[in-house]
Amino acid sequence: MASGGHMHNLTTLIKRLEAATSRLEDMAMTLDEPHASTIAGTPTTPLPVATVTPKLTPPPPATPPPAQIPPQIQDFDELIKEDVQKFVDLGQKIGGLVAEQSKAVLQAFQAERTYLFVSTKAKKPDPQPVELVTDLHKASDSINNIRESNRPSPLFNHLSAVAEGIVALGWFFEGKPAEFVTEIIGGIQYYGNKVLKEYKDKDQTHVEYIQAYYQNFKSLSAYLKKHYPKGLTWNDESGVDAQVALKEIKSGAPAGASTGLPPPPPPPVPALNVPGGGGGPPPPPPPPPPPLVTSPAPAPGTAAPDMGAVFDQLNQGEQITSGLRKVDKSEMTHKNPGLRAGSTVGSPRARSPAPSKKPKPESMRTRKPPRKELEGSKWLVENFEGSEDIIEISAQQNHSILISRCNKSIVKVNGKANAIAIDNCTGLSIIVESLVSSLDVIKSPKFAVQVDGTVPTILLDQVDGATVYLGLQSLNTEIFTSKCSAVNITLPPKEGTDDDTKECPVPEQIKSYIKDGVLVNEIVEHSG
Repeated sequence: MASGGHMHNLTTLIKRLEAATSRLEDMAMTLDEPHASTIAGTPTTPLPVATVTPKLTPPPPATPPPAQIPPQIQDFDELIKEDVQKFVDLGQKIGGLVAEQSKAVLQAFQAERTYLFVSTKAKKPDPQPVELVTDLHKASDSINNIRESNRPSPLFNHLSAVAEGIVALGWFFEGKPAEFVTEIIGGIQYYGNKVLKEYKDKDQTHVEYIQAYYQNFKSLSAYLKKHYPKGLTWNDESGVDAQVALKEIKSGAPAGASTGLPPPPPPPVPALNVPGGGGGPPPPPPPPPPPLVTSPAPAPGTAAPDMGAVFDQLNQGEQITSGLRKVDKSEMTHKNPGLRAGSTVGSPRARSPAPSKKPKPESMRTRKPPRKELEGSKWLVENFEGSEDIIEISAQQNHSILISRCNKSIVKVNGKANAIAIDNCTGLSIIVESLVSSLDVIKSPKFAVQVDGTVPTILLDQVDGATVYLGLQSLNTEIFTSKCSAVNITLPPKEGTDDDTKECPVPEQIKSYIKDGVLVNEIVEHSG
């Protein structure tokens, strides 16, 4: 009977082991990884428990930041923001047709900005799609239609000056765009100077409006010299199709959105930490926080500041001011003028002088060679320094002359030219026979001009010390000055008399006062 009982217990134990083995096999099959833990040891050995690290979800790929706007587009945006917008604002003050036309000018510059942006992203198209210049043509047509439809308007000279100048925005088909734009300015001045003459004593807003329009194209010419001195450039190396680039720009798509490059691969997912598997060990726990850094012991003989006491006071909150003494009214400087006289409160602190910038030694300066050339219909005279010989120019009626960086030199213009522009010249003297348009002088101290024939307009801007010698044929010349000092006009003696030449200083002082709620400005003239 005892042996039968032992057999019964052995059979029961075997069945229990088979059931446990079956359950462990089912658990192993449910694991995701193929290398589930294996069963080891004898039935009496405790089985290891599998530890599964949760699967990490990779972060979504970061959206690449939009590429920066090219520098040439940034500079063109600045031109629109500063110069073109000022012109538009002045046009809005005048109102009517002038305001409407000035808005069209802004649209034309914005269309040109889009065209330039396309050229930085696209290869040069051949032939060029019409869509690239559609907006620019619409704005130009609007400007010309306003002019042609309103010829009887008293502001026809305004409308004509703007219509003549907008042609300059077609510079991207020229080999030397800066010179092309400068030549267009001469056509603008034919009508613009009429506006200056008509409104110089009537309404200064009209004068500023025309001068702002001049400045638009002067700034455009400087912009082209910087970015496109030899004509428009395209992105032929890595550019896309021009129409594709145009759609991207108009739709506001971020730069580089259509590069066709696949997104960067996500970071690798760490393997599950399963005993017996091929993954690495679990990441170590984060290190414990660093211990608080204590201040080093003060050196012998020096008293260390008690920072603990400082923090104790700061932790008092609102109670920190409980120990302050209330100031009596007799001690307040803002209520006692006598105290203010000797008080140093509010006195400006003495500032140390800024370090002076030392000029470069003469040996390190590079000087460009002098140049006098006729390019197309424009004379370029520059970089003459202390020339003892007279620089002579034989000009024709369609020639414009640009003189820059010529110091202590004499220039003589023979014949009748269109216009002359002088910039950054010191001690320059010029002899002019006749001009169709105007003589513009900017930032040229100690300047002198002698007019033998007729010059309609002389514009002086930021000139310190200038003498204008007029002849009998040039007494109708109009002279405009801005930010100038020490300007003298020398008049010839009357014909048939023995009188001496007469020197007339240009007034520099303005008297302003209020009359009937209106600001009145008068020139202060000095006699004697």
